[in-house]
Amino acid sequence: MKIHLLAVACIAAIHISVSPTKAEDSAVSAIQNIAYKSGADLTEYERERCQLDLYLPAKREGFATLVWFYGGGLTSGSKDGKDTVKIARSLAEAGIAVVVPDYRLSPKAMFPAYVEDAAAAVAWTHQHIREQGGDASQVFIGGHSAGAYLTLMLGMDLRFLEKHGLAQKDIAGLIPVSGQTMTHYTVRGERGQGGRFAVTADDASPAHYARKDTAPMLLIYADRDMPARAEENEYFAAVLRGTGNERVTVLKVADREHGSVGHKIAEPDDPARRALLDFMSAKVAR
Repeated sequence: MKIHLLAVACIAAIHISVSPTKAEDSAVSAIQNIAYKSGADLTEYERERCQLDLYLPAKREGFATLVWFYGGGLTSGSKDGKDTVKIARSLAEAGIAVVVPDYRLSPKAMFPAYVEDAAAAVAWTHQHIREQGGDASQVFIGGHSAGAYLTLMLGMDLRFLEKHGLAQKDIAGLIPVSGQTMTHYTVRGERGQGGRFAVTADDASPAHYARKDTAPMLLIYADRDMPARAEENEYFAAVLRGTGNERVTVLKVADREHGSVGHKIAEPDDPARRALLDFMSAKVAR
C-alpha cells in the first residue's frame, strides 16, 4: 500500500508519520507526533510530552473535531495506549476528527501544568484543523477520568483558554466521561490536602466555577463507577442546574465500571458512544 504524508501547514519542521490505512479503518488516517507547543523556553519534558496525534475521517470537508484526553490519574497515560487508539480510530470512522494529545504528568509537573498543556492542545486544534478540512467552529473537548477532569477545567475555568485567545464560544461542547468534578485527588496530593477521597473544591475544582452560561455539556458516568464518582457528577450537575444552567445533560451507563465506561466507547453499540455522537451531531446541526 502506498502511504502519503499529509502536510500540516506551519509545522513543516515537525516529524510527522502517517499510519497505513487499513480496510477496517474506513479510510481513517492518522498524523502522529505533532508538537502543539513551541518556543525556545520549553523544557525538555514539555518537548517530549506536548505532542498530539490527529485522526482524520474519510470525509475530509467540514467535519467536527473532538479533542480527547485519556485518563491515568494525571500521573500516567499515553496517546499511544491501546484503548485510546481504538477510541480515536472508531470515532474517526464515524465521521469526526479526533485529536489525542499527550500532556505533562504529576509529579514531574504539577498543577496547573497539565491543564495548561490541555489548553494549548485545544488552541492548536482551533488554529490548524481547517488545514485538514475541518470546521473550527465545531471543536468539542472530551476525555475519560483524568482526561474528563482536564475537559471540565478547560470548560469551567476559562482563563486557561483565554491565554490562547479562545473564549467560551469557541467550545462547541464538553464531553467528560467519569470525571472528577471536585479538586482532583492528584492535585490534592501535590498540595498535601489529604487522601484519595478527601473532598476539596478550591481553584483546581471544576465545581468551583459553576455558573449558568457554560458550553453545552454531556456528563457521562458508570453505574458501577469508582466510589463517589457517580455522586460527584450528579452533584456537579445539580449545582449547575441550581445556577439556572440548562445546558447540561447527564447519562448513567448501565453495566459499566470506571474503566469500561470510557474504553467501550470504541464499540459501535455502546450507549456512551451513541450519546457522544448524538450530542455532537445535535450541536453541529444547531
